[in-house]
Amino acid sequence: MIIQSSDAPTVHETDICIVGSGITAALMAAHLAENTKQRITVVEAGKPTTPFAQRTQARERYLAYGESPWKQDHLDDQNAYGTTWGFSPSMNVGGLAMHWGGVSPRYSPEDFRTKSMFGVGTDWPFTYDDLDPFYQEAEERMGVAGEQGPVALDPRGKPYPLPALPVNYNLAQLQQWATKQEIATWSTPSAKLSVARDGRAQCQRCDTCYPVCPTGAKYSPDFTWDALEAAKRITLLTEHLVRRLDADPKTGRITRATGNRTDASGAAFEVRAKTFVLAAGFVWSPHLLLLSRSDAFPNGLANRSGLVGKYLAGHRNINAYLRLPLELYPGMNVQHSLVSKQFMRPGKQSRYLRHDLRIWESSVGREPRLRGDDGAMLFGDALLKDWQGRAKGATARVRAYYDVLPDIDSKLVLNDARKNRFGDPMPQVSFKDAPESAALKEWQEEELRNLFRRMAKAGGGEILRMENSNNDLGQEHPAGGCRMGTDPMHSVVNGEGRAHDHENLWVAGAPSQPSASCCNGTLTFVAVGLRTAAAIARG
Repeated sequence: MIIQSSDAPTVHETDICIVGSGITAALMAAHLAENTKQRITVVEAGKPTTPFAQRTQARERYLAYGESPWKQDHLDDQNAYGTTWGFSPSMNVGGLAMHWGGVSPRYSPEDFRTKSMFGVGTDWPFTYDDLDPFYQEAEERMGVAGEQGPVALDPRGKPYPLPALPVNYNLAQLQQWATKQEIATWSTPSAKLSVARDGRAQCQRCDTCYPVCPTGAKYSPDFTWDALEAAKRITLLTEHLVRRLDADPKTGRITRATGNRTDASGAAFEVRAKTFVLAAGFVWSPHLLLLSRSDAFPNGLANRSGLVGKYLAGHRNINAYLRLPLELYPGMNVQHSLVSKQFMRPGKQSRYLRHDLRIWESSVGREPRLRGDDGAMLFGDALLKDWQGRAKGATARVRAYYDVLPDIDSKLVLNDARKNRFGDPMPQVSFKDAPESAALKEWQEEELRNLFRRMAKAGGGEILRMENSNNDLGQEHPAGGCRMGTDPMHSVVNGEGRAHDHENLWVAGAPSQPSASCCNGTLTFVAVGLRTAAAIARG
């Protein structure tokens, strides 16, 4: 249903307009609030979701009934199509990072120079060393607890802001097991407080980081938004869907953002600003640029190269469960893990394969059960005895994300057959490997299975089962769609995130990335966004 308002639009005047309120937007706003005197207005299509004060109760209901802890966290008619992996539904204040896992590794230096070092992919317009101070800023703002890995594998300009989350007994046993196989592992860096600060508690190992942390130990963007609003440093407009950016046909400068309220009124609004920042993630940032086509810009904004919506990036994984001749105690803290970057820095190799490695304790095959082998119900002491027997021994989970190089036809386009209530076509997303990745896929995945087989055998164990992520139909930790570069004919934004075609338009974080590495991406999305914020603040 198309809703139109006959009333004149409500006009908001500001200096900096940020579209989107996810984790990148939140930390960029914090940086800008501290480094400029400019007025900042943040425009979010969704509503606030479950506040901090209600998260203990939300966790209880999640555990008791499987109820989602996150209320009103999406808009029913605002979805991306073509994938199944939940890329777009979280449209609320804080975005997907209201229920992320908090895992915060950095990319490796090689990620920024794959063309130079391996002859594949694209070099970024800056290096790991250039991004290092912004990685540090992101870690300090979120409160990342981490352990310095071997410097050759895990270079850093400064120490982690917080001590690492403890490696518990189970992980210590698994760490020894990996060390015997000459695999260096350390406590996975996470945006979870190992020391209480800023009204947030120390991590209590509740083990429900995903989907909900009841104590506030895990960082979520609402903490930043609440602080900025309390200090009156930003204006946060919720339930405001930006549907178009208008650009001056002669100068290319963006003059205003226009849209409609997503509440029952559907009222029109516009935001006039000196600077516009798209921080709406890899789906909604290119989607808005494509929607903003006009006579002067018939292919959409910032699209001289024709690359808006192209080169969507991400990675896939191979996952395995191993039975090992150890004695562990399943369920101590299954959401924390060990990490290794040993395989992200492979050195010279005849064929391209880079991947991370994570190791968790696992309860697979060792869970309590309600029926015995004979099918009879188990109650009380019998249930407990059965579980104690099943819990003996050890199961580990190992997983490797491997690097997937994006193709130009890994893309987002407008789907005229799917429209929202205002008549805007929704995004259609399809991922595609670059030819060099497609040619290596089967070999790469078999190499990872062989690694896990060797790890199991060397430890005197066996593989219980292995699986890959093909059923996702998409890729994990997606990025791209507005790739950065130095050549306006082969990129959408420059190395700092400014659109080549519009001097006052910036695209922040994940969409601007040329590639997505082979590890969790959120920390890098934020660091890239903070680099953009620093450029905006300099003017």
